[in-house]
Order: sequence, then C-alpha cells, then structure tokens
Amino acid sequence: MGKRGRIAILVLGTVALLYAGLVGFVGARQEALIFHPVVLAPDHRYSVAGLEEVTIPVEGAVLHARHLRLPNPKGVVFFLHGNGGNADSWITGLDLYRRTNYDLFLLDYRGYGKSTGTIESEEQLHKDVRAAWDSISARYAGMPNVIYGRSLGTGLAARLAVELQPALTILVSPYFSLQALGDEHYPFIPHAVLRYPLRTDLWLPKIASPVMLVHGTVDTLIAPSHSARLKPLAQRPELLMVEGAGHNDIHRFPAYFETLVARLLGL
Repeated sequence: MGKRGRIAILVLGTVALLYAGLVGFVGARQEALIFHPVVLAPDHRYSVAGLEEVTIPVEGAVLHARHLRLPNPKGVVFFLHGNGGNADSWITGLDLYRRTNYDLFLLDYRGYGKSTGTIESEEQLHKDVRAAWDSISARYAGMPNVIYGRSLGTGLAARLAVELQPALTILVSPYFSLQALGDEHYPFIPHAVLRYPLRTDLWLPKIASPVMLVHGTVDTLIAPSHSARLKPLAQRPELLMVEGAGHNDIHRFPAYFETLVARLLGL
C-alpha cells in the first residue's frame, strides 16, 4: 500500500472515530439535549397567583402542578408544556380558562419547577403524565376533559388521549414524531440512538375523538409541515394555521385565542 493509501485510511479512521464519538455523546446526553428545565426552590412563590399547588407522588419523585379551580367548572384542560421553563413560565394568562369556565391543570415533569427526580426514559414520562391525570380524574368525571399539549408535550398528550379518548385533544406546535424532528435537525444521528422517539404519528390514528392541530406559519423550530402531515392521520382532525405566528409566541395571536375559546365553549 502506498503512502496516499495509508493517509486515506488514517483520515477515514479518524472521521469514523469522531462520528462514533459524536453518536455516543448524543446517546449518553440525550436528556440534556432534549429537556431544558428551570428548577424552582421548594419555597418559590409563583408569579401568577390564584392557582393551587398540587403534589403527585410517583416512583422515585414527587411531581408538582398548578391547578386553577373555578367555582363551577364546565370541565378541565390538562396542560402538558414544552421542553423548557416550568409551570410558572408556561402560565401566560388565565383569560382563556375563565372565559370558557374550564379549570386548568398544568404539570411540571421531573426536574422542572418544584418537581423532584430526573427524566430517565420516555416510558417514565408517559407513566408520570398518567399518574398526574389519575390524581384529578375523579373530580371531572362526566365533564368534558381536554388534553392540551404544547411542543414537547404534544407527543405526551397524544398518547394520553389514546388511553382517555377525551372530548377534545389540542396539539399546539406538534411534531410528526420527535424522531422525524431529529432527522431534520440532526440528520447524521441514527434512529437506533434515539431513546425518545415520541411517535405522535402512531398514536394520532387511535384517537377517535376530535383532535385540533394548531401551528404558526413561521415556526422555525417545528415546521408547520409537521401539522400538515399529521392531519390526514387523525380520525376527526381540525387544523388551525396561525398566520405570522412562530413557535414561542403563538398564544399571543387573536386567531389562536378566539378559536380556542369558541372550540371550548362548543363542547
């Protein structure tokens, strides 16, 4: 073998080692790449008053949630938030719930806000979400239950909706799957490494009740094409494209607010 051949083999070997190292890093540090919690002290006083603090004991942790309880609610919106912040930052206004007379239950995942523990697997996330729902389900028996997911929470909401078949599932800025989203942002990472595929595309066809997909037309984090691809998979889909909205500001647009108000009042 000539000198050029040895150099080529050395270069290829170096590239292979670097790639293997990168894949190994992503595999080992997945939680840090996906989840960006903001931790709150146990005695933290929330910026938005008027909501109860709720604790839900689960295996290896205690989950915290905020619960808006109105005098005679029509039903409840069970809210699963995105991958950053906490239940304090995700309460952006309560007019939607007071105007429609729906209670709000907003859960913090493990390690978010005042919730203890750490996220270790997708199945653990689903079990925690179900435990949180079970902690309030008896209170809302016979009432319209709405499962609401935003960004990361849309996959969790979709799977929970398969189990509950709620009156309405609302998925705001959803992904076709976290696996598909990963293909767009990190196309060099093999599927076998991803431990959080969150297959919304597999769960959506199993929801027999209405599913409302909401997406901003200029969302650069999760492209609106994800909602467009999900719509034909749902049995009873509704699609709202909010003109000019991005990923983090969609709730500020009148079209979003007024459409959700009308939809909740119509249940």
